[in-house]
Amino acid sequence: MSTWPAPSILDPKTQAFPILTQAQIQRIVLIGKRRKVQAGEILFEPNDTNIPFFVLLSGAMEIVQPTVEGGLDIERNIVGHAAGEFTGEMAMITGARCLVRGRITEPGEVLEVAPDGLRSLVAKDAELGEIFMRAFILRRLALIREGYGNVILLGSRHCSGTLRLREFLGRNAYPYTYIDLDTDKDSQAILDRFDVKLSEVPVVICNARTVLKNPSVQELADCLGFNVSIDGSLVRDVIIVGAGPSGLAAAVYAASEGLDALVVEAESPGGQAGSSSKIENYLGFPTGVSGMELANRAIAQAQKFGAKMMIGHGVARLDCSKRPYEIVLDNNDRLAARSIVISTGAQYNKPQIADLKQFEGRGIYYGATYIEAQLCVGEDVVVVGGANSAGQAAVYLAQTARKVHMLVRRDGLAETMSRYLIQRITENPAIDLHPNSEITGMDGDGDGGANRQLRRVTWRNKKTGQTSTHDIRHVFLMTGASPRTEWLRGCVALDEKGFILTGRDIPTAPNGSAAPQVSSPNISSPNVASPDVASPHVAHHTWTLPRPPQMFETSLPSVFAVGDVRSGNVKRVASAVGEGAIAIYMVHRALADH
Repeated sequence: MSTWPAPSILDPKTQAFPILTQAQIQRIVLIGKRRKVQAGEILFEPNDTNIPFFVLLSGAMEIVQPTVEGGLDIERNIVGHAAGEFTGEMAMITGARCLVRGRITEPGEVLEVAPDGLRSLVAKDAELGEIFMRAFILRRLALIREGYGNVILLGSRHCSGTLRLREFLGRNAYPYTYIDLDTDKDSQAILDRFDVKLSEVPVVICNARTVLKNPSVQELADCLGFNVSIDGSLVRDVIIVGAGPSGLAAAVYAASEGLDALVVEAESPGGQAGSSSKIENYLGFPTGVSGMELANRAIAQAQKFGAKMMIGHGVARLDCSKRPYEIVLDNNDRLAARSIVISTGAQYNKPQIADLKQFEGRGIYYGATYIEAQLCVGEDVVVVGGANSAGQAAVYLAQTARKVHMLVRRDGLAETMSRYLIQRITENPAIDLHPNSEITGMDGDGDGGANRQLRRVTWRNKKTGQTSTHDIRHVFLMTGASPRTEWLRGCVALDEKGFILTGRDIPTAPNGSAAPQVSSPNISSPNVASPDVASPHVAHHTWTLPRPPQMFETSLPSVFAVGDVRSGNVKRVASAVGEGAIAIYMVHRALADH
């Protein structure tokens, strides 16, 4: 019978480690092969890829994790498997590198299934698919909770790089061990083992051997093998750029309908919604759902049906000069596709405040997740913004912060926020609303170096002119958003603010075809080039097909835009999910026409 190293709700009774019936095993026999195994035989190792799925027919095995403690190589016992049980967790579905070692402890017989066979079984056999997916998800959650990962992150809560990497690992549901160098007395032994200086933090140790000093998320993703299963030579049916709610919905529907789909996400799935503490007006979740939970469920769903996920690499540009189109990544690799769904969302605008950049990650944050909330326990915080995301952040932070000061530039919240959130804010004694207010200054400690921490915030009431300074160390900026469309320069029609024009919003020429109009503004500047003014940022396009563009189709045939990046979008999670689903229906039509 399976065991877990500590009392947990994730025990066999909760189906993290179910025992298969003989009838269920017989269905797996059809796609697997039997083989004898001996005590001490290792079936898989950490960092192995394309590992088989095993069902124990007889004998026993153990799952352990090689790691380093106190400068010594050791094994941590995770779980034991007996006859009728099976191996694996979410890496079996995603194709990522294995995290653990599987070793036979009692001789017997196993049923071995190739990874493609397992994924096909999960998609086609409803009963076994549910058993396996539930077990894999619960096991991954347990690995995260217990810190059973092949990553050790050494950092400081006062370091912006540490926060960046912790958010990346957390939002990608990747288990890791975090060592706080400010409080852990034994961390020096690990630093000495890998010849790391304290000035080089944050430090990531991958697979107990590779040391990364202050890595980018791209370097970390490559070290962990996030994308080892991606075949860049394929011409895919659809590439989905961006893994927010609209992109994940597109991935689920594309893969479930048999399309070869790849999602490309530069940072973490979920988009802005993924950093939301609780979404309470999403259909089907009367008690609310966190953005991260919603994103993780959607990822598991998409991967269950066979969608591939490329994480940690952004798109530099779109090569639209030929068909199939090519996505050019930040490392200059190219990915080809017959159709593209753009769901890159929007990014929060950064107010024009002196010294803002030097405090990012050291007092200035653009999302309110569990990690940031733990930094603010018992303290005063500031939330800037008047939309739903700002309201959700204020309500969430008020649970742990002493006081939340909410700054909005308007007279109130009625024009920009849902009524249920306004009611929660006004009735919460821990939230103070400051209308007509904006931050005018920030100050911190230190000498202005890389580790300078925010200590004081000054804001001004625009109506009264009154200015006040407060000893506050944490500010959450959730102001208006700009689209992420720089990489589309010269390929698709944009509106005056840089959002992508689609369907009937693309101007039509007298003959019924799309009129030649598109601007590619610099979204970091408030001055957007007019399409009628000759400049290097202006390109001209004409719709060349006899059919009109579809609802979410851009001025480039078979390229679609959904979610917050689309001009005229409705800023709601439900609408973004709907657009992603509808876009795949349109992809089918476009592929049939081409």
